[in-house]
Amino acid sequence: MATMHTQNTARLMMSPAVLMLLVWMVVPLGMTLYFSFLRYNLLMPGMEHFTGFGNYEFFLSDPAFFEALANTLLLVGGVLLVTVVGGTFLAILINQPFWGQGIVRLLVIAPFFVMPTVSALVWKNMLMHPVNGLFAWIAHGFGLDPVDWLAVLPLFSITMIVAWGWLPFATLIILTALQSLDQEQQEAAEMDGAGIVSIFTYITLPHLSRALTVVVLIETIFLLSIFAEIYVTTSGGPGTASTNISFLIYAEALLKYDVGSAAAGGVVAIILANIVAIFLIRMIGKNLEA
Repeated sequence: MATMHTQNTARLMMSPAVLMLLVWMVVPLGMTLYFSFLRYNLLMPGMEHFTGFGNYEFFLSDPAFFEALANTLLLVGGVLLVTVVGGTFLAILINQPFWGQGIVRLLVIAPFFVMPTVSALVWKNMLMHPVNGLFAWIAHGFGLDPVDWLAVLPLFSITMIVAWGWLPFATLIILTALQSLDQEQQEAAEMDGAGIVSIFTYITLPHLSRALTVVVLIETIFLLSIFAEIYVTTSGGPGTASTNISFLIYAEALLKYDVGSAAAGGVVAIILANIVAIFLIRMIGKNLEA
C-alpha cells in the first residue's frame, strides 16, 4: 500500500513536466501537420486552401530534395568519419602521461563550447578566405595558388567546420572509456609479445565499442539538423551544392515563403530522422547485449 502511494505521489509530481513536454512537442507537430496539407504562401494571405498530399508530392519531386538528401547523408557520414577516427586517435594520445596533460586536454575539449555560428565565421573569414585566410597564406608560402574552399569544395569545407566542433565531444567520450581499460590486460599482452596494432585491434577497440556507438548515435541525431554552419558560410550554395534537408526547409519557408511545402518537408525530415534513430538504437542495443 505504501509503495502504491509513493508511486502515485511520484506520478503526480511528474505530471506538470510531462504535460508541458507534451504541449511543447504536440502543438508544433500538430500545426506542422496541419500546414503541410494546405496551399499556404505568406505572399498571398487569405488564399489558403486544402491541397491534400500536394505539398508532399511537390517537395519530394523537387530535384533539390534528392541533392539535399545526398548532401545530408554525406555531411553526416563525413563528420562521423572524422570525429570517430580523430577522436579515437586524440583520446589515445592525451591518455598517455606527459607534462601539461591537463592543459592539453582542456585545449582539445575547448572547441566544443564555441557556438556554431562563431566557429563558422572564424573558419570562413580567418582560415578559408581565399585572400586573407590562413590557408591562403600557407599556400602562398609554398608557391601555390590559394583555394576558395567554400566556392570550390563547399560541402567538404562545411564537413570540416562541423567536424572541428564535434571532435572534442567524441574525444571526451572515448577518453572516458579509455580510462576504464584494464592496464594489466595490456601489460600482459605486451609481455606475450603483442604489438601496438594487435593490442589496439584485439583489446582497445573492443573495449571502446560501446563508447563509439554512443558517439555515433548522439552525433547523428544532431548532425541531421545542421543549419548554422551552412547559413553563415555558403547559404546552401553554390546553387544547391551544400544544401541539406534543414536548409532546404528553411529556403522553402523563409526565402520562397511557401509554408505548406516547408511544413511537408519538416514532416519528411522527422520521418527520416526517426528511421535513422530507430536503426541506430537497435544497432546499439545489439552491441550492448553482446
